[in-house]
Amino acid sequence: MMNDTKNPNAADIALRLAAWWETAARDLPWRFGRASDWGVLVSEVMSQQTQMSRVVPYWTAWMERWPDARALAGAPKAEVITAWGRLGYPRRALRLQECARTVAEQYDNQLPHTYDELLALPGVGDYTASAVMSFAFGERIAVIDTNIRRVISRVFRGEESFGGAASPVERETARRLLPEGERGAVVWNQSVMELGATVCTAKAPLCDRCPIAGQCVFLRNGRPGLGERRTRPRQRFQGTDRQVRGLVLNALRELPAGSVLEREQAERLWKDRIQLDACIASLDDDGLVEMLPDGSLRLPQ
Repeated sequence: MMNDTKNPNAADIALRLAAWWETAARDLPWRFGRASDWGVLVSEVMSQQTQMSRVVPYWTAWMERWPDARALAGAPKAEVITAWGRLGYPRRALRLQECARTVAEQYDNQLPHTYDELLALPGVGDYTASAVMSFAFGERIAVIDTNIRRVISRVFRGEESFGGAASPVERETARRLLPEGERGAVVWNQSVMELGATVCTAKAPLCDRCPIAGQCVFLRNGRPGLGERRTRPRQRFQGTDRQVRGLVLNALRELPAGSVLEREQAERLWKDRIQLDACIASLDDDGLVEMLPDGSLRLPQ
């Protein structure tokens, strides 16, 4: 039932979300203290621009194979790229291995415990560093991702969030709303993010199932701007370089270990030879494939 509160009460919302989190949170394998600090970082890297449901089997297999940074650091690149499978943006796999080497060599196989040190690791940005500080180390720090920004914008400002880079106002609002105390701050980050992922979704929010609907300014105002636009058009996939790169990598992953993809086989993957050559060159530049003198390809050794 809607209440008559004119302005959202942050403390009351935090309590309601904490209670909702206890019963509604998805049982992901890296949650609830069941994963190592390194496992939490791996989950965050894998989850970038990827649905959680797709991440779970990859994360589970990955952590069974390489349970810590040192194990991943010493793995052959070809195996790392193959294990990344269809998670997308495979360059992340190699960056994660670079991160593992730094952690193994410079931090004795233990993740550093400060935001600045985490941010300096290869492939770790503001969001990942903040998420590890909160979810792995239990520190009081604002975590800002697309889901959290959308919930905060809707509930407290009554406005739709259209993505793009977080504005200074959004960052300050996220910091201001963070509950006092480390435990409360961690639960806040987790619960707001979960609400945005499962209930307060971008296109079809389930407002009738929302535990804080009674204090949501966006809902009270009639959900203005819902689904009107994005900050940039959704990129098509068919025919893009990303599709071509994926076809080449998938063909290499499906080969027996140590095998090569002959030039003739590669050319059958895509009709546009100019685009294919450009994509193969970009994969080579990214360190994801090796081009042999005869034109054949293989995963990095």
